Amino acid sequence: MSLRLAAYAVCIEGGRVLLARHVPLVGQSSWTLPGGRVEHAEDPFDAVTREFAEETGCEAVVERLLGVDSRMIPAVEARAGAEHQNVGVFYRVRITGGRLRPEPNGETAESVWTPILDITHLRRSSLVDVGLALAKSSPATGHVAPVPVGGLIQH
Repeated sequence: MSLRLAAYAVCIEGGRVLLARHVPLVGQSSWTLPGGRVEHAEDPFDAVTREFAEETGCEAVVERLLGVDSRMIPAVEARAGAEHQNVGVFYRVRITGGRLRPEPNGETAESVWTPILDITHLRRSSLVDVGLALAKSSPATGHVAPVPVGGLIQH
């Protein structure tokens, strides 16, 4: 089994959320939240702003912790063919500077402000739905109910 600790940014403004189009080396592109792996000895709070800047070209500040999501990805769905656990720390962020641009030498092809109502029609990571559920409900425990995976949603 593999384990990944990651930090994700939920940036909402005027009924829109900032999504990043992830283009893997193999497979189809999909939309996700800006963010990614927390490096060794790095605080997730610092990782989310670093990843946000790397992927979008914009600087951001954390407004609040939204919550933590832990999900198991069965071996048949995981890239490496082994069971995988993803622990995601979700933060609400606000852009403070910079300009949207593709990630240089990375897997983020573009970042786009997307109307929240249009998200159901996108091929997207389940992370988008988890982040929006946390932003909408602000659960006191910081834990969101499991998000069903099906249709256009993927891990």
